[in-house]
Amino acid sequence: MTAAIAQRDRWFGFAMTLPGLLALLLVVLFPILFTLWTSTSDFTLLKPSNDAFLGLSHYTQAFATPEFRHALSVTLAFVVAVVVLEFLVGFAVALALDKVEHGKAVYYVILLFPLLMNPIVVGLIWKMFLHPTLGIVNYVLSLVGIPPVDWLGVPDNAFWTVVAVDIWHQVSFMIVLLLAGLAALPKEPYEAARLEGAGTIRCFFWITLPLMRPVIVVTLLIRLIFAVKTYDIIYIMTRGGPGQATELVSYYIYRRAFVGLDVSQASAMAVILLLVVLALTAWLHRYMRSLAQ
Repeated sequence: MTAAIAQRDRWFGFAMTLPGLLALLLVVLFPILFTLWTSTSDFTLLKPSNDAFLGLSHYTQAFATPEFRHALSVTLAFVVAVVVLEFLVGFAVALALDKVEHGKAVYYVILLFPLLMNPIVVGLIWKMFLHPTLGIVNYVLSLVGIPPVDWLGVPDNAFWTVVAVDIWHQVSFMIVLLLAGLAALPKEPYEAARLEGAGTIRCFFWITLPLMRPVIVVTLLIRLIFAVKTYDIIYIMTRGGPGQATELVSYYIYRRAFVGLDVSQASAMAVILLLVVLALTAWLHRYMRSLAQ
C-alpha cells in the first residue's frame, strides 16, 4: 500500500511539473536546435530558408575568417584581464571587509549597488561620463591640469576603458562570494598558528589560501563563463570599435547575423561559443561534485 501511494505521488509530481518542463523545452531547446540546423544550411536574411545542407562548412569557414579569429583573441584578452583584475581587487576588498565588525550591511549595500544595475544602464552612464568634451571624467582631470583623454576613440584606450567599466560593474560579484567563503573558514587553525608565532602574512599563505581554494576556483570559473558572453557593454559603449579593438565574439556574431545578414555563418559561430561555455560549465560542475565527495 505504501509503495502504491509513493508511486502515485511520483506520478502526481511529474504531472504537476510537466507543463513547466514543456515550456522550458520550448523556450530553451527549440532555439538551440534551430541554431544547430541553421548552422549547417544556407539560411540568410535575404533568403530565409534552409534549402541546402552544407554540413560543417560554416564551422571551417568561421575559423578561416580573420575577423572571427581576431574576435576570439580580443575576447581571450578581455576575459583574462577582467577575471584576473576583478579577482585581485575583489579578494583584497573581501579580506579587508572580513575584519570589519560593525556596519557590514552598509558596505554590502554600497558594493551590491553596481551589480544590481542593468548592463545597458551601466554602459550608457559610463559612455556619458567618458565623453571626450562633455564627460565629467575629463572635466575632473582638467581641474588638475591633465589634458582631455579620448577614452573610447583610441584602440588601446577603448579596450582598457571597457575592461575598467566591466570591473566596476562586476567586481562586487567576486567580493560577495569571496567574503562568504572567508566568513565560513574555521577559526581553530588561525588560533593554533598564532600560538606557534605565525604572523598575518604566513597565516594568509598557509591557511587562508589553501582553505579558500575551492571557493576561489568556483568563483573564477563562474565569472569566466559570464565574461565570455559579454555583449551589452560592448554594444552600448563602443560597437566593437574603434576599428575592431573591442569586438568580442558575442558582438561579432550579432554583427555577422544582422549587419552581414549571414545567419547561418553567425549560427555556426554561436554554436562554437556555446560549446566553449558548455565546456567551462561542465568543468565547473565536475569540480563542484569532486568537492562534495
